[in-house]
Amino acid sequence: MNAEIIAVGSELLLGQIANTNAKFISTQLSELGINVFYHTVVGDNADRLKSAIDIAESRADLIIFSGGLGPTKDDLTKETIAKHLGLPLVIDDVALKYIEEFFAARGRGMTENNRKQALILEGSNVLANHHGMAPGMLLEKNGRTYILLPGPPKELEPMFQFEAKPKLAARLNDGGVIQSHVLRFYGIGEAELEVQVQHILDSQTNPTVAPLASDGEVTLRITAKAQNEKEAWQLIRAKEAEILAIVGEFHYGNNDDSLASKLVEMLVHHNLTISAAESLTAGLFQSELAEVPGVSSTLIGGMVTYTEQAKVKQLGVEKSLLDEYGIVSSECAGAMASKVREKFGTDIGIGLTGAAGPAPHDGQPAGTIWLGFSIGDASPITHKLQLQGMRNTNRLRTVKFACSYLMRLLVEKGYEKI
Repeated sequence: MNAEIIAVGSELLLGQIANTNAKFISTQLSELGINVFYHTVVGDNADRLKSAIDIAESRADLIIFSGGLGPTKDDLTKETIAKHLGLPLVIDDVALKYIEEFFAARGRGMTENNRKQALILEGSNVLANHHGMAPGMLLEKNGRTYILLPGPPKELEPMFQFEAKPKLAARLNDGGVIQSHVLRFYGIGEAELEVQVQHILDSQTNPTVAPLASDGEVTLRITAKAQNEKEAWQLIRAKEAEILAIVGEFHYGNNDDSLASKLVEMLVHHNLTISAAESLTAGLFQSELAEVPGVSSTLIGGMVTYTEQAKVKQLGVEKSLLDEYGIVSSECAGAMASKVREKFGTDIGIGLTGAAGPAPHDGQPAGTIWLGFSIGDASPITHKLQLQGMRNTNRLRTVKFACSYLMRLLVEKGYEKI
């Protein structure tokens, strides 16, 4: 099945909001093995939307629309599609009752145009909206499948994932299952990983393997089709073993794992506590860790010491050390790690300092990063990075590398990787 995604909304064309819905839907469709060949964005204009539908029908079996299901006059997606397909719009009683109860519960009168949100294409399969008012629709006609989804991501994402996606999977696999599993890699580039597993990519049938790179990481998504979940996982595990036999040293986690979540998991498992002194990352390291549930049992605290004065007065780094070596240095990173570990009484202290860019800092070129790790009473270990790219990209890459490198150091010290 080949798909096209049509996003409807003049605000997308004006750049007022980003088309994140297309990215989300494409990711979900790839898990089903559905090819997405085109993304189309069209404004709130019936004639232009009709033209977009004509083009999409010439090259896609599945056409997914996002946006234009609301109560206002410029919400014209379902009206345009109904006219195009020669279908009437009818009230869905369940949706209308939900909308009426929504307004009643808030003590507000429901205007007549809100009834419009309960209109559906006659004969369509209704997709319930548990996070908004307008229901979605799935319709099969003339050998094609049409899916209509609301525009707000908080409504679209759960509707597609829990209402539309299972129905698509059932149609694709004759009642069987489609299962996906994501392998996450760090420390190897997309091109190098692809070369290493090229023979697997070239010969794939079922399961399929799809690479994707993002923010210094690479993922491989394995998707299997089978008659039941057990058979699908057997196919996935066999392919996973084949891949990891080649590039397993760079594999750090699966699916929704992150480098931060795996570090937290390792620290919690070994009852280790951590604190951080951050300069260029300005709290980003602690923020990434704090996204992980249960982090409070390992992350004790930290300090953002952005200036030289803060490093000296708040953290306690010797001014003479900074005068001699500078703040973008191995010595500064190591001192920051040791001082924050002592202040917070943790097992591990980490110091992050450097020149994020775009300009040089402290006489060091942009992208020069120093990391310090103080583990127990041992002398601090430091590591230098030389990054290239945008300022905030460098900050995020610094945090990811710090998580990865700390896990490596802990393994070297005898702690089991989780």
